[in-house]
Amino acid sequence: MFEVAELGHQLSKTEYKERVPQLRTELLTVQEALKEADFPVIILVSGVDGAGKGDTINLLNEWLDPRYVRTFAFGQMSDEERERPEYWRFWRSLPATGSIGLYVGSWYSHPIARRASGDFNDAELDGHLLRIRNFEKELVDDGALIIKFWLHLSKEAQKRRLKKLQRDPKTAWRVTKQDKEHLKHYDEFRSIAERTLRDTSTGEAPWIIVEGADPRYRGFTVGQHILDRIRTHLQRHRPTTPSAPPTSSDVMPVLTRPQTLLGHLDLDQSLSKETYKKELEKYQGKLNELARTAREKKISSVIVLEGWDAAGKGGIIRRIVPALDARNYQIIPIAAPTDEERAHHYLWRFWRHIPRAGQVTIYDRSWYGRVLVERVENLASHDEWMRAYAEINDFEEQLTEHRTVLLKFWLHIDKEEQLRRFKAREKIAYKQYKITEEDYHNREKWDDYEHAVNDMVERTSTEYAPWTLIEGNDKRFARIKAIKTLCERLEEAVSIE
Repeated sequence: MFEVAELGHQLSKTEYKERVPQLRTELLTVQEALKEADFPVIILVSGVDGAGKGDTINLLNEWLDPRYVRTFAFGQMSDEERERPEYWRFWRSLPATGSIGLYVGSWYSHPIARRASGDFNDAELDGHLLRIRNFEKELVDDGALIIKFWLHLSKEAQKRRLKKLQRDPKTAWRVTKQDKEHLKHYDEFRSIAERTLRDTSTGEAPWIIVEGADPRYRGFTVGQHILDRIRTHLQRHRPTTPSAPPTSSDVMPVLTRPQTLLGHLDLDQSLSKETYKKELEKYQGKLNELARTAREKKISSVIVLEGWDAAGKGGIIRRIVPALDARNYQIIPIAAPTDEERAHHYLWRFWRHIPRAGQVTIYDRSWYGRVLVERVENLASHDEWMRAYAEINDFEEQLTEHRTVLLKFWLHIDKEEQLRRFKAREKIAYKQYKITEEDYHNREKWDDYEHAVNDMVERTSTEYAPWTLIEGNDKRFARIKAIKTLCERLEEAVSIE
């Protein structure tokens, strides 16, 4: 695979000086056009030690307009990063549409290094490469352009490069003990790199191998390829528009739709006021104890509340938080995305609020909006919400792999109870703000939403992140079931730990 990058490619100083001004001009021109596009550009610069990764990044920052470029260098994880899923630091660094993210060190660095050091075997490496492919496909499906460079040096070229850096007092610091150790295991590292590139060079995000010995050739080749890829993507890419509302022939007639899980819930379940008070005191006390234990053991919790309008999500939240330390939880109410959020991947606004170790995040509505309201209201195309099931499952799997306790509640009420609550809110001054025209609009599409909820539960209730369906016609029953379930899951987590 790397033979083509060991042929001694060079670019003379004269030719470099002649061609670079035009390249820089065209890069700035295409970057100006990119500002108006609805996709981001993600550029990864990886490769062997001493191949010029840092120099290449510096050159690109010199050639491009720095106002629309952000550079990220990922080394050892910080305490903040270690307390969240591994990909969190990549999720939050993703560039917005119209801008460029330059990455020296990326989601490839960790698995390659761990395999080279012997911490991973081939099967474990394959697992990480599968996650990488899924992650990059998710970004590409959302419109991102991913450009991946592998800067290569032959063994002899790497040895010469490291010696040259060591001789110069200005660059000697760049050669570490780890670099020298890697040189001793060059052949093994090369084999691992070949395996990695072969398994992750896809049609959507191919690897470009560049010989790194000659800095002029390396820099010009990288710059020219970036220009060509962005220019081509601008020509081909068109803003995605939601699919047209389904026609009658596309929609399954209501009478022939399969029965839903929601239709089988027993909404007559209830608790007396006296029993409710006793149960609430019992489980709030238990939750307080379990939350403190989870905090000590650095076990995070994410609580997702979805449900019909007026189903009681806020009431459940108000019964959970008194049992928690106010310093250790955050409540994230989800409304329509802001301009900043729309400029990123749709999961970005949820990724950024993932709690640190031992803390709790409560989402009042969540990423499931993509397969509920965005699906029903045609705010997302059919392809977008269909692939969201797999994207969500992958995201939630990463949360639970990081020992995060993930609870997902769907609060269910019937149409009559919802209407009764709407009317009651309209009569109470301090609750009138909760009722909008949109609430009544959503009632008109009740059957469509119920069908979407059934699909959501079927496709995303997994062994690591199951849905809990809560019968909510009786608020007291719903609140106790939710807080009791939370206690059971936390108790299981702290006992396993």
